[in-house]
Amino acid sequence: MEVLRPQLIRIDGRNYRKNPIQEQTYQREEVEEDFYQGSMECADEPCDAYEVEQTPQGFRSTVRAPSLLYKHIVGKRGDTRKKIEMETKTSISIPKPGQDGEIVITGQHRNGVISARTRIDVLLDTFRRKQPFTHFLSFFLNEVEVQEGFLRFQEEVLAKCSMDHGVDSSIFQNPKKLHLTIGMLVLLSEEEIQQTCEMLQQCKEEFIKLQELVDRVLERFQASGLIVKEWNSVKLHATVMNTLFRKDPNVV
Repeated sequence: MEVLRPQLIRIDGRNYRKNPIQEQTYQREEVEEDFYQGSMECADEPCDAYEVEQTPQGFRSTVRAPSLLYKHIVGKRGDTRKKIEMETKTSISIPKPGQDGEIVITGQHRNGVISARTRIDVLLDTFRRKQPFTHFLSFFLNEVEVQEGFLRFQEEVLAKCSMDHGVDSSIFQNPKKLHLTIGMLVLLSEEEIQQTCEMLQQCKEEFIKLQELVDRVLERFQASGLIVKEWNSVKLHATVMNTLFRKDPNVV
């Protein structure tokens, strides 16, 4: 499909772009109160990756999580927490809403504590994925040569395609906002924002080449859980045109 001259369909006086259709199959999303049912089959395997402390009373493990996600561990009327506690023979202590802290898991048996920890991690990961993005990682393209080259590109496109419906200067990025995107983030607390700053500083000191830098940055953030893993390598790109930039809502 020609990007600047896509096939148009006119309906009731409006023009709509016809995009290629790719069939995809989606599974029905479960409602939150039913999520726990049947979703933990793979979450019962003991995992040595977790740090479990032995205490005089048994075993103990802690989980740091944003307070925004506590409610998903508690569940409706506390049912999710009670179910995990009953099935793993553990006790789960969760900070009150709005208070930052650690989720504390205690129990008589190490495997029970690990099983509860695994289930909590699955819930946290699942509901983090449902949160809207709050931040993004990028490199600003603020060099004069890049911005001048972008403006020349804009002039050329407008000169050749200004008569095409919907192509005008409003869909071009502001030259001062040009950037290369690495990935999107869901940061749900000040602690996670501070963690992000520290990780970026470490990456700046350790990595040199641009592609290696962005790949390793993405790898670190995926390992931390702050970025959902969707790919193994970053496809660097800079958005130069987007109809979302348009200020006039009446233009199709």
